[in-house]
Amino acid sequence: MELKQLYREIVNDHNLHPEHKGEMENPDMVLRGVNPSCGDDIYLQFKIEDGIIADGMFNGSGCAISQASVDMMLDNVIGKNEKEAIELAKTFVGMIKGEVTDDNQLEKLEDSAALVDIAHMPARVKCAVLGWRTMKEMLEENEISND
Repeated sequence: MELKQLYREIVNDHNLHPEHKGEMENPDMVLRGVNPSCGDDIYLQFKIEDGIIADGMFNGSGCAISQASVDMMLDNVIGKNEKEAIELAKTFVGMIKGEVTDDNQLEKLEDSAALVDIAHMPARVKCAVLGWRTMKEMLEENEISND
């Protein structure tokens, strides 16, 4: 299967059948992320247990890339601590900017690595990074680690 076709299938699957879209009861953290240039608007919600992201959900609207990217991000960060989640966000943003190309680093992004070609679509970069930027900001503001 061609890589671009695989990319489209992964994005479509996460956009049409997101595992993490909805309202969370009593989240420990909530932060709104907005991309004013195109109207993407999400609310990211986390449950935190012992310094670990125990669960995560998002709600809101936006293009297929923003919705799929935040769903893939949640697949990737649930079960991780703050430091690990922030490192994944840095790797993702680096990938999107074309600065991170090492396959070993990209493997850590799991399905999110399918968005690597967004680097060649400047108008979509903000869409792809919205969830990741929102998560990083939320975690840095709230300091969940137990270290």
